[in-house]
Amino acid sequence: MGLYIECVPNISEGRSMEVVGAVAAQVEATKGAYLLDRSSDADHNRSVLTFAGEPDAVGEAAFKVVQKASELIDLTKHEGKHPRMGATDVVPFVPLGEASMEHCIRIAANVANRVGSELEIPVFMYEYAATREDRRNLAAVRKGQFEGLREQIGVNPDKKPDFGPERIHPTAGAVAIGAREFLIAYNVNLKSDNVEAAKKIAKDIRESSGGLPAVKAIGLFLPELNVAQVSMNLVNFRATSMEAVYGEIERRAKDEFDIEVLESELIGLMPESAYSPGLEDRLKIRDFKPDQIVEVRLRGAIARTL
Repeated sequence: MGLYIECVPNISEGRSMEVVGAVAAQVEATKGAYLLDRSSDADHNRSVLTFAGEPDAVGEAAFKVVQKASELIDLTKHEGKHPRMGATDVVPFVPLGEASMEHCIRIAANVANRVGSELEIPVFMYEYAATREDRRNLAAVRKGQFEGLREQIGVNPDKKPDFGPERIHPTAGAVAIGAREFLIAYNVNLKSDNVEAAKKIAKDIRESSGGLPAVKAIGLFLPELNVAQVSMNLVNFRATSMEAVYGEIERRAKDEFDIEVLESELIGLMPESAYSPGLEDRLKIRDFKPDQIVEVRLRGAIARTL
């Protein structure tokens, strides 16, 4: 595959497609960076862009995304269900192909330095790029959100940014920039409407409850399908694979509740290294498409430009 980097910035706009389109256009205008996916949620008032490419190009595109979002999004007028502290709330860099986490950490630091100095937006480094152990967790970095950080930066020494001014940007807020493993959003639907079973299974398998490593999970009821779901983020698929978590859910559902698995679903993209032939059949993945593998989509995007 070569040395490639993925970037998945989250911007605090999910209602104006004109604004989201203008921010996404910054990626499409950057040679060597390829926009692979774009999704928006009006309730959360948040959009997620997924792009990948050569390291320098991805870094340049990420800076342009932060810059354009800071011009178009005013957090003093922003309302939505999702926690946020910036017009561009978070910018993670993820290794693909032959790239290492060290590559991502260097790019994250370079982009953070530019955002802080050129845009005068305070930057907090997180996950593998964190400069302090208490900033590895994104939720801890974002605690207080825009309104709380506005009062604390420059006053509370624990809120001193890693880059940029010791004051909040008046409309663009602050941004978290980091390096992390590939996050797989993966759900398993039960052949039952027993949401309590889904909640119990989710609690038992998530890492925070002593379950499987690198698994975040909640139990939900899906009224449109009339089924219960175990909804998950696999934050390190090398620690716990999709197959491992599917097998654990299948076992617990059968042994504890005499419930079978109906199907599973992949939300967004997955890395090639997490896939093996026949995975979609073994895990009953609904509507799986080969281009949900990020490298497949990236190769297709590159081929279309040749």
